[in-house]
Amino acid sequence: MLRWCSRSIFLQVVLGLVLGIICGLALPEFSVQLKPLGDGFIKLIKMLIGLIVFCVVVSGISGAGDLKKVGRIGLKSVIYFEVLTTIALLIGLILAFSTGIGSGANIHLEQLSKVALGDLADRGQHMRGTTQFLMDLIPNSVIGAFADNNILQVLLFSVLFGSALNLVGESASGISRLINELSHVIFRIMGMIVRLAPIGVFGAIAFTTSTYGLDSLRQLGSLVALFYVTCLTFVLVILGLVMRLSGLRILPFLKYLREELLIVMGTASSDAVLPQVMRKLEHLGIGSSTVGLVIPTGYSFNLDGFSIYLTLAIVFIANATGTPLALTDLLTILLVSLITSKGAHGIPGSALVILAATLTAIPAIPVVGLVLVLAVDWFMGIGRAMTNLVGNCVATVAIARWEKDIDVQRAHKVLAGQQGYAFTPRKPAAPAHQQEF
Repeated sequence: MLRWCSRSIFLQVVLGLVLGIICGLALPEFSVQLKPLGDGFIKLIKMLIGLIVFCVVVSGISGAGDLKKVGRIGLKSVIYFEVLTTIALLIGLILAFSTGIGSGANIHLEQLSKVALGDLADRGQHMRGTTQFLMDLIPNSVIGAFADNNILQVLLFSVLFGSALNLVGESASGISRLINELSHVIFRIMGMIVRLAPIGVFGAIAFTTSTYGLDSLRQLGSLVALFYVTCLTFVLVILGLVMRLSGLRILPFLKYLREELLIVMGTASSDAVLPQVMRKLEHLGIGSSTVGLVIPTGYSFNLDGFSIYLTLAIVFIANATGTPLALTDLLTILLVSLITSKGAHGIPGSALVILAATLTAIPAIPVVGLVLVLAVDWFMGIGRAMTNLVGNCVATVAIARWEKDIDVQRAHKVLAGQQGYAFTPRKPAAPAHQQEF
């Protein structure tokens, strides 16, 4: 048993999760000091994300052969993201409105502490408009994009760099090989960092349990419960249908991603598993160019879990503060959320800022009502991150099938456990390294 556990990241993460809960309950004062373990693990992962996105995207585009394929993948990704995000927003809005979540709370505005909001409302009021958002996609400098770890800016430069390599052709083959070899080194470093996942999960869960306690969900339990039920329904029904149309099944796919989902559950951050997810999807039989374009873009534009959270939280705040919502208000919530949800990312803090921005754009709902969801933001952040991750992985499968860039027979074998996970790059310039995550 001990030997099996020593070889399985899945079991180690589960053990870290359980020990973190026990430690948080038994030693609350000590557990508060363990927060740096989770934060440090996420920072170790994030320091390599820019380089990983660059290497994967450049290798995928430069080796794609036809730049028209890259354009098709980008256009299909945008169409898919908009459709699925809209469905997620609608599901959240319909369930929140039909269940009357928050009704009867009778919260008066003067009871809410404006101090607890900090500068969230002010930051929400100054959220970027569409023009500024598009301008911010262009970095002031290439080095600045990597230094700030701005994934969209890195992605833009990577697409341009990979396209240029593709057009230059054979005379730039040395640069292509260098980037490919660099990716081997970066992924080897990532493999070393991922081995620390159980420690990171232990620290994050111990801190969360000691800070909030197991009873911390009682006051807003109905909101949290409805949110998780909605996310689960979206994953099993909507994303399950998408997987069926792609020729695969959702449950074996979730089992295949179980280690990554557990890490996200412990850290509440989908950033922590981005590199492993990209490698696993390639191992599934999806082309590297498709994975390299869809996953990084989806992390900012395809936030299914956050979309559900946004509409549920807004209606909850409106009902709890006794704010009546007309049909026009519901349509405004849907339209505004469709825009503001594109500015969020899979880290808990940004969700409150985007929620504040959305509330600011809807005058009927008091922005100060944001205080009501502060207490459970971390717990809902776990569901947001996990749903976002599954949504982006399913999006990659769907777009790959749409683009005919997936080996379906290989995918069936991998999901059935007939072909173990041992990643081999598509165009190795040196003997491929095998690393089990």
